[in-house]
Amino acid sequence: MWPNENAWKMAKNILCIRLDALGDLLMTAPALRCLSEDQPDRTLTLLTSPAGQKAAACLQGVDDTIVYEAPWMKATPSRVSSQVDHEMIEVLRLHQFDAALIFTVFSQNPLPAALLCHLADIPLRAAYCRENPYQLLTHWVKEIEPEQGIRHEVRRHLDLVASLGCTITDERMQLNLPDAAWQRAQQVCQRLGVDPTKPWIVMHPGATAPSRRYPPQKFSQVARRLVEEEGYQIILTGSASERSLWETMQESLPDDGVFELFGSLDFAEFCSLIAAADLLISNNTAPVHIASSVGTPVVDLYALTNPQHTPWMVPHRVLNKDVPCRNCFKSVCPHGHNHCLRGVSVDEVVDAALSLRQELQESQRHVYTGNQCRLS
Repeated sequence: MWPNENAWKMAKNILCIRLDALGDLLMTAPALRCLSEDQPDRTLTLLTSPAGQKAAACLQGVDDTIVYEAPWMKATPSRVSSQVDHEMIEVLRLHQFDAALIFTVFSQNPLPAALLCHLADIPLRAAYCRENPYQLLTHWVKEIEPEQGIRHEVRRHLDLVASLGCTITDERMQLNLPDAAWQRAQQVCQRLGVDPTKPWIVMHPGATAPSRRYPPQKFSQVARRLVEEEGYQIILTGSASERSLWETMQESLPDDGVFELFGSLDFAEFCSLIAAADLLISNNTAPVHIASSVGTPVVDLYALTNPQHTPWMVPHRVLNKDVPCRNCFKSVCPHGHNHCLRGVSVDEVVDAALSLRQELQESQRHVYTGNQCRLS
């Protein structure tokens, strides 16, 4: 007999599996918080990738984290043997979990993770799955995407935990940021010379997938317009490996009013910086989901590769150009033109930023009630 809803309600020691990118984990956060708040004495352990580990300490409801580079995930480097995987089975067995939830996007197969949990003798196992999982899942939620429409990824995961009897009133993405991160972000802004009495914008020109990158030259033009014509300050951000973007953009930027922070902040500090900003302008990548988690408005340069990842429950503008090849789900544009992003003009980005700011000023801006939203 399949376990019923009451069996899940009784589960106190739960493994939550999310093995892909940082942004994907952030979009799972409301579902994790829902599981935790449903049973106050429940313990959640997150099995995640090295990328996801960066955010784990800031997620509400997560009590412990295990890092695993799963061989069925695209970003995992190849290895010569399965020893790591056998060791992970034993690690999970020793934790004596009552249940495991496997969070995926619809294009991912949950069965390798389900087999891992089955071999670790975790008695309850739930996931979306397209084909019949037989004994690998004790709670099989039939995969209906994309044939019956595509949900936002946050909604997808909330629907999964709802099938187990867990619901939540506040469905926003949220993060707990330590005071030290706020202080560090403030110190960095002071060192850069950012004037806290003037409006400033975080601009993130990078993205892991080439198909999701708005041209850096256009980012430079947007920055120049906002600084010279509107009096904004711009903080350019990115990872240390993306520093070449700064070098590409630097020649076209104004002499004053633009600051760079490539590879200078850890995850919590970076989140604090975004939380303090008046606005984020970014490609559709992890900072957009950070902004959704801290209540910062977003202008999202959204390549039409995947419709699941727009900003969630935060004021925003989504910019792109419709193309026949939309929803390609490709990391590299299969036609080589990136028209869905390249077709967005500098004027459109500037106008989106200004109209969003005006709208927020009229409505007193941040509705987010978690962490403070300004750095003094």
